[in-house]
Amino acid sequence: MKILHAISDLADLRQPVFLAIGVFDGVHQGHRAVMRAALDGAAAGGGVAVAMTFDPHPARIMRPEFAPKLLTSTAHKARLIEKVGLPYLLVVHFDEGFSAQPPEEFVREIAGACGALRQICVGEDWVFGAKRAGNVALLEKLGAELGFTVNAVKSVKAASQVVSSTRIREAVASGALELANELLGRAYTILGTVEPGDQLGRTIGFPTANLRAHAEQFPPNGVYAVRVALDGETRNGVANIGYRPTVAEGVERKLEVHLFDFAGDLYGRDLEVEFVKFLRPEQKFAGVEELKAQIIRDAALAREVLA
Repeated sequence: MKILHAISDLADLRQPVFLAIGVFDGVHQGHRAVMRAALDGAAAGGGVAVAMTFDPHPARIMRPEFAPKLLTSTAHKARLIEKVGLPYLLVVHFDEGFSAQPPEEFVREIAGACGALRQICVGEDWVFGAKRAGNVALLEKLGAELGFTVNAVKSVKAASQVVSSTRIREAVASGALELANELLGRAYTILGTVEPGDQLGRTIGFPTANLRAHAEQFPPNGVYAVRVALDGETRNGVANIGYRPTVAEGVERKLEVHLFDFAGDLYGRDLEVEFVKFLRPEQKFAGVEELKAQIIRDAALAREVLA
């Protein structure tokens, strides 16, 4: 998948464009339905499907005090969108100037950049532009003028409710991972980059990868059996989320992962962590030896769960 960084880059595409637009935080079932609509349109119309999203999340600019915790960073989002099968992802920088752009101007800019804009696919309740004044009705009006059609994709339901990023965030935060997975239509994962830690785990026989998580919405603190995607392979392990109260009175929640039967260097590499099962809450032990004994039990239980 090729990533574009400006609306003007659409001019480089030589085929008719079928565009799926959205914030797509989480890339859940509803988001993928919009993207598949663009893929289907492109296949039928001899064109190319492009997903358009925004970075940072628009709420960070428009109402930062109410901005949600992200389910997926832009890098993680790109990974997930590539799995849907889109050949292009357009990541538009969202700032105050862009947020003030009238919706008509936004659409005309897209149409003007494309050699041929054939279709725009969005969720049925999508709004856009300054003061959120743009909607599907406006898209259809401009489409009739500018020569593109509009596919307003109906909301997707799962677990007897409408799938939304907000509901998934609530499920993850509360530890209802089975519900989150059902709404997502995939396993909830966090992408992170391994960075140096204090190497305490190595001294007690359980080296851990300390992840600088790209997302912000963590499940509850505690120990989890996990599966980890690394370089196209899946490895089993055990992870801890929390403040590490036995060895450090931290103020920042950390995600640490121990991969079973792995001895390579992970620094600087990206891991995608799937939380398979919650094993126990985080707790403070009397000392390192007591912590080590519990980690041995945690690892054994995680191996059993993942077997």
